[in-house]
Amino acid sequence: MDFELQPLRLADAATGKAPALVVLVADGFVPGDDALSALIARALGSGDFKTEAGAQLFVYGAADIAPPRVVLAGIGDGSAARVRKAVAAAMGAVRGSPAKALTLCFAQPTDAAALRAAVLTVADASYVYRATKSKPKDKKEPPRVARVLIGAPDAGALREPMQQAVGVARGVELAREWANRPANHATPAMLADAARQLAKLPRIACDVLGPKEVGRLGMGAFQAVAQGSRQELRFIVLRYDGAPKSEAPVVLVGKGITFDTGGISIKPAPEMDEMKFDMSGAASVLGVFRALAELKPALNVVGLIPACENMPDGAAIKPGDVVTSMNGQTIEILNTDAEGRLVLCDALTYAERYQPRAVIDIATLTGACVIALGGVRSGLFASDDALAQALQAAGEQALDPCWRMPLDEEYSEALKSNFADVANVGGRPAGAVTAAKFLQRFTEKFNWAHLDIAGTAWKGGTAKGATGRPVGLLVHYLLGQAGQPAPARAGTARRAAGAAAKPRAGAGRRQG
Repeated sequence: MDFELQPLRLADAATGKAPALVVLVADGFVPGDDALSALIARALGSGDFKTEAGAQLFVYGAADIAPPRVVLAGIGDGSAARVRKAVAAAMGAVRGSPAKALTLCFAQPTDAAALRAAVLTVADASYVYRATKSKPKDKKEPPRVARVLIGAPDAGALREPMQQAVGVARGVELAREWANRPANHATPAMLADAARQLAKLPRIACDVLGPKEVGRLGMGAFQAVAQGSRQELRFIVLRYDGAPKSEAPVVLVGKGITFDTGGISIKPAPEMDEMKFDMSGAASVLGVFRALAELKPALNVVGLIPACENMPDGAAIKPGDVVTSMNGQTIEILNTDAEGRLVLCDALTYAERYQPRAVIDIATLTGACVIALGGVRSGLFASDDALAQALQAAGEQALDPCWRMPLDEEYSEALKSNFADVANVGGRPAGAVTAAKFLQRFTEKFNWAHLDIAGTAWKGGTAKGATGRPVGLLVHYLLGQAGQPAPARAGTARRAAGAAAKPRAGAGRRQG
């Protein structure tokens, strides 16, 4: 999708040539003497339209207005959240039309947050998955909006946030695209190819390690998960070089389980098809790198993706098996459906070689996090308060929020094993927390955060599909780190416990 920002007043929008026009109207609207202002004033006066967020009025063929389709959309106080609600509602009317181009115009001056919300919502509403569909033989399917002109009276001051929003939108779209693909169209090797394609963009490089290289590194936990599948594992290493090599990078680690049957601890059949989304963490890392290539921040970033399937083959790991991780810790496998933490722990150990300023892992890890937070906020666990605060602030700015969960040392008691250094599950109580405590054992040498996106990475039901979260959160965090001095390393500024807020976490059908 192509976006363009122009200084545009209502009088200009009324004479534009776009086949569809959405006008965002905030509280306190004062009409001018143009045709669009007159239309809005009449609609408000009659009560057919209100400025409250989500209210809309569709008008076709209005007199003295060039665009044939006009949607008046109320945005209330004009905040980002209200704009997102309004644009989502307005796009419902536009999507059913044959319009391939759209002008979206703010009736009053706006701010950066509202502009970003408008761009991202248009992109979200316009996304259509087609990768594994045959080409339509007729024209019953409405065309996708491909060109969008954003108009605002104060556009000159909004160039930078517009660029940020477009970069994030392209990253989100890539993440959605790969997470939506069926497992036979998104194998570990195919994910590696997608990463190699990103390396064709400016400042990005890619290396891909196969089974032999991973074996030489001693990634026994990662190998154990992959050994039950005929699809060979891949360990993908992406690098974005936006700063001098001497500057420590931020490392992003994305869980890349391209399909999760649960292994020998097999999942129930209903909704198992949704386990193609178990690589949404990996997809979000791909999306972030797409955005980095667009935005070019002065920062070094490394992306690590341990990619494999979790299958119940005769060679698969069994409950009771003990495996050895890359850092030498032994792990008792009590549940093979808790495989995500096994591939992540070796990737976290691998991250040590970069002496990173911070490491953030992203994973559809636990059903317990879904029970605790639903699909509104991602679960955030962090060993460092400053890192947690920066991620929370980035999430709020990006309308991609997270919620900090506890990491009290007492939760580690559930992971004790009689036969290994640690067990891979800790029972039903506080399942999201004990999963994070397992990962924390492999993060002693750096500041670390874990985002459990099991509830936010995709939607079920009739709206089934990937959301692209938390690409927005991560990009905003990285942009905030660009040009900033590296924080103190782990051991000087870390915290073992999370925030006081401790949502109750039950256990769902997803393990990680």
